[in-house]
Amino acid sequence: MLVILGYILVIGSVLGGYMLVGGHLGALYQPSELLIIGGAGFGAFIVGNSGKAIKATGKALPLLMRGSKYNKAVYMDLMALLFRLMAKSRQQGMLSLERDIENPQESEIFSQYPRIVADKRLVDFIVDYLRLMVSGNMNAFEIEALMDEEIETYEHECDVPAVALQTVGDSLPAFGIVAAVMGVVHALASADRPAAELGGLIAHAMVGTFLGILLAYGFISPLAGVLRQKCAETTKVMQCIKVTLLSSLNGYAPQIAVEFGRKTLYSTERPSFIELEEHVRNVKTSAKQTSDQDA
Repeated sequence: MLVILGYILVIGSVLGGYMLVGGHLGALYQPSELLIIGGAGFGAFIVGNSGKAIKATGKALPLLMRGSKYNKAVYMDLMALLFRLMAKSRQQGMLSLERDIENPQESEIFSQYPRIVADKRLVDFIVDYLRLMVSGNMNAFEIEALMDEEIETYEHECDVPAVALQTVGDSLPAFGIVAAVMGVVHALASADRPAAELGGLIAHAMVGTFLGILLAYGFISPLAGVLRQKCAETTKVMQCIKVTLLSSLNGYAPQIAVEFGRKTLYSTERPSFIELEEHVRNVKTSAKQTSDQDA
């Protein structure tokens, strides 16, 4: 939604300012210039990327129209989920988590947090490392190194679409110049026309430079920044899970491990210590009531 709003502001500001100085919008309507710039940019995108990169970019584009899915409520759910998992393993042993991690969708603990279960990447990240912790064959340093490798791999993968879009954005001003030069060539080849017509041809040629720069810095390049921000948000969640699980593996109580994880979050979404403590207390109470009912 913010992307669309930004596009409206870009178009409104540029065209509005142009009209205020007496410009005519009809002069900017040059389909041939758009064909040259857009077609060349898309062709360069295909040439400069592998099939995997093109497919990854296509999948990433719909995400640009969505807002951030990681807010304070999601983080509170994540903290509560991790707390309950760690509390259960502390009270009943790590082997008690086997049923939860084998089928998270049917787990009593996971099922109470549908927003987390809906995020397959996060669920897989949690479950995979809980499975390694349950096996007991790896120490904390080995698991931490493996987590860092997975997070780094994810960062590299999700940066591919951003780099691809940034490259296209950087090329569009040059393709705008190409379109302008071709328009000037056409104008010079028509030098026998009246001065008014010749001036119109040159003006049309200059539209190519304008469109190339506008498309690059007003439309395409900003998308690369949005993709990098979304990647950073997901990476931050994975780092939060990493710190929390490693703290538990190193022997810290669930309350302390969750506090360690809270400290890694961005300040804009990070719950306060009191908020998290109250939320954890409510989780403990709910879990105890559920356990009493089952008994």
